[in-house]
Amino acid sequence: MTEEPLIRRLGLVEYEPTWRAMQRFTETRDASTRDEIWLLQHPPVFTLGMNGRREHLLDPGGVPVVEVDRGGQVTYHGPGQLVLYPLLDLRRLGLGIRALVVALEQAVIAYAAELGVTAAGRRDAPGVYVDGAKLASIGLRVRRGASYHGASLNVSMDLEPFRRIDVCGYRGLAVTRLADLCGAGDVDAAGEAVARHFLGELGFARDYKAINTSLHADSSR
Repeated sequence: MTEEPLIRRLGLVEYEPTWRAMQRFTETRDASTRDEIWLLQHPPVFTLGMNGRREHLLDPGGVPVVEVDRGGQVTYHGPGQLVLYPLLDLRRLGLGIRALVVALEQAVIAYAAELGVTAAGRRDAPGVYVDGAKLASIGLRVRRGASYHGASLNVSMDLEPFRRIDVCGYRGLAVTRLADLCGAGDVDAAGEAVARHFLGELGFARDYKAINTSLHADSSR
């Protein structure tokens, strides 16, 4: 049986070094490399996907903009948002890209349900929504049969920077956060719960032990 992924808690880490570490992990992994799931937060940053159009950056101001190698348009990351990066060998898991998207969505939906919030995914616009407002975004890259980038869940973050962009390329798309929907504001607790549900969606046991680690060159192996 495939070994369950290693769960790493990275804390608050800069976006670009984390992205480069994901790339290194994916480029250097082999058939024996254990899958990993990274739980973290980023300082304020806008990221623009490979097909992203800069016209959707309405007024970035002093927030950095990073062009990245994931799918999707523009989104925002900042403190108070849970980011989950699944570094998975999809071929080994027998998982297609659509199934991975659904697994990420369902993990967030299940956690929201625990909190009494009814959320849903959308086939036409990946992510998780509550009454039409976006609660979580998903943007992935698959290379050499393995995934990186991932999902972001708005827990207690400042939502104002989303007004400076067309969220995920949609003009006027509203965003929401758990703090407003149900009062939940603990990003670490959200990470533990979403990771547990995500493991279940992948067919693994939902109990696990995460490790706290810093982001450095050796953490990507």
